[in-house]
Amino acid sequence: MSGRGSRPGAARHGRDRRAEVVLPAPGRARLTGDAPSTAVIGGGIAGLAAATALAERGIRVTLYEREPALGGRLAGWPVRLADGSAVTMSRGFHAFFRQYYNLRGLLRRTDPGLTGLTPLPDYPLRHRSGMTDGFARVPRTPPWSALGFVALSPAFGWRDLAAMNPREALPMLDVRVPEVYERFDGISASGFLHRINFPEAAHHLAFEVFSRSFFADPRELSAAELLLMFHIYFLGSSEGLLFDVPREPFPQALWEPLGGYLRGLGCEVRTGTPVHRVRRAGGGDFMVEAGGAPVRHQAVVLALDTGGLRHVVAASEELGDAGWRADIAGLRTAPPFLVSRLWLDRPVREDRAGFLGTSGYDGLDNISVLDRWEGESARWAARTGGSVVELHAYAVDERAERKEVQGRILDRLHEVYPETADARIVDARHEWRADCPVFSVGGYSRRPAVRTPHRRLVLAGDLVRTGLPVALMERAATSGFLAANELLAGWGVRGQVLWTVPRAGRSRVLGALACAASRR
Repeated sequence: MSGRGSRPGAARHGRDRRAEVVLPAPGRARLTGDAPSTAVIGGGIAGLAAATALAERGIRVTLYEREPALGGRLAGWPVRLADGSAVTMSRGFHAFFRQYYNLRGLLRRTDPGLTGLTPLPDYPLRHRSGMTDGFARVPRTPPWSALGFVALSPAFGWRDLAAMNPREALPMLDVRVPEVYERFDGISASGFLHRINFPEAAHHLAFEVFSRSFFADPRELSAAELLLMFHIYFLGSSEGLLFDVPREPFPQALWEPLGGYLRGLGCEVRTGTPVHRVRRAGGGDFMVEAGGAPVRHQAVVLALDTGGLRHVVAASEELGDAGWRADIAGLRTAPPFLVSRLWLDRPVREDRAGFLGTSGYDGLDNISVLDRWEGESARWAARTGGSVVELHAYAVDERAERKEVQGRILDRLHEVYPETADARIVDARHEWRADCPVFSVGGYSRRPAVRTPHRRLVLAGDLVRTGLPVALMERAATSGFLAANELLAGWGVRGQVLWTVPRAGRSRVLGALACAASRR
């Protein structure tokens, strides 16, 4: 099936022939007559996706964003360095994987060829023991992707494979969504890997790096999320684990063009405007309080991060029922994480990777050399003879002293890339945040879905359940489109065609084996 005839961005534009289409409810192509007014609260990926789908179909949209700029957790802001240079700071590196069909479809609105993204040649990993791994040579088509990873990875040996528990490991080979949550949400990612006797070296080198990309310690992360990740990147998709990154900082490359696109569709974009409360009004409408006089809207999309959603719902006493409100109030955020960006007075060695995932380095999770791909950083490096390096530390202990953590991961940078030890730091920026959702053991059933107790109030964001095999930025984009589709269906308008990696394992034989094992 294809999305022919649908709105821009519906086409898959990937290599996986088994990617699935998710069709919206049938309806008119566009609303005619008096258009309802919709408030989209939150200008991150989810809110931008929802606003785009609605505005393209004739809905009057007002987009409220608390911060001065769009982008949510991928926003950027100007800073001036000690040497006088004007640069853009952000929360750092994000990987735009090829199976992020709906996110990439959103970006195609203003960049049809995605020329603003550039591929990185590999996804290298390094453990402090000296063991290294990567994915450039791994086949992308399942099951050869997983088999190739095992065959090429130094973290797997024949003895390790022979020692694994095949019956317990079979579910990895046939992940089904949403059934995977019913079976494995009650165990931790670490617990599952230990149960199947997954090789310890591979556990630390590969899956710990991936699980910590959810900003959580693998001992706290739901095994269902780990299995879903395995499905998305290994046995469920032939797009592989290679990815693209923006050629320029997020605002210039992504959000400023998309904001202009929305304004061209008639969307009112109100940045620097936090929403304090949403009240019910007559006829099923809502009153949005965001400073000044309340504004009446016929529908509302809450596309907020965890803390923002908790705050708005708590202040909006008329929204939802007791159970829904309790679930929202019970949402948790992941532990704090740190992004340290360093402007150095000399270059990092030429053979260093643009991005390196690290494990075993006292909390240092990855290193990026931004001047290898980002134009702004490359221009600064060319002008000064220096380099721009970024360090990430996820799931930091809340009791840790922040300056000590910043110093420790800087020391680990010097250990991984020794040439940086002699570099003078021209300037540094340290961003501490704790606003990402946590997908903890047993928490799936209480995570909110797109639908709410109110027909014209919907949720979007990477914390929202979608029933589809999506994660991280792709979950945000997909949920935003799904939220828009839910409202559009109520108005008799056809929504956005979506794509996803298959919702079940690709091999009937492996699926039958996994099913048989689960019944024993």
